Amino acid sequence: MKRPFIIAVDGPAASGKGTIASGLAQAFDLPMLDTGLLYRAVGVLLARHGGDFDDVEAAARVARELTPEMLTDPAFRTREAGEAASRVAIHPPVRAALRKLQQVFAHRPGGAVIDGRDIGTVIAPDAPAKLFVTAAPEVRAERRFKQLKAQGEPVTFEDILADIRKRDARDGGRADSPMVQADDAVLLDTSQMTIDQAADAARRIVEAARARWEQDPG
Repeated sequence: MKRPFIIAVDGPAASGKGTIASGLAQAFDLPMLDTGLLYRAVGVLLARHGGDFDDVEAAARVARELTPEMLTDPAFRTREAGEAASRVAIHPPVRAALRKLQQVFAHRPGGAVIDGRDIGTVIAPDAPAKLFVTAAPEVRAERRFKQLKAQGEPVTFEDILADIRKRDARDGGRADSPMVQADDAVLLDTSQMTIDQAADAARRIVEAARARWEQDPG
């Protein structure tokens, strides 16, 4: 059976991977899943219904009931949502439920674009196209700062940079960190790139991968 054409886009927060993944989904006419929104959605929905972040079963129940169609709520993209996500992501049953959702989405017959932190290594290690998108911490902080300011959130660049450096240190210091570049992923550093340049570079990487897949789709 022909394996689906999965595009796995991994990388740290604010690296540009979400924008790149969205562009690839349009370019290759594939559905896209932003996996970062999954944990944010669980945290926000749990809090919205009066749940406790430390209640493992309640958080897992929300995760099991979540669907990709539920991810359009703007509340999932706030800084508060990111903090809620960190509270529920520590629960193994939550991670297990969301891992299953991601794998089902990624392996749909027609293929998909899926972005996150461990797509190329855990969710879809068989993906024909893998990118690891990154950028310097200062660049990522500036991008996230502008995004949150545009949403009307009272944030400072210094706070955002501190958050990103703290997360990078946590990822780099954990043996079980999901933030690992797959051996067969192409590294794309967007630090010195415009959005259009990064999108074009990503598209060319995926076109090359698709050509290889078409020659050997098994």
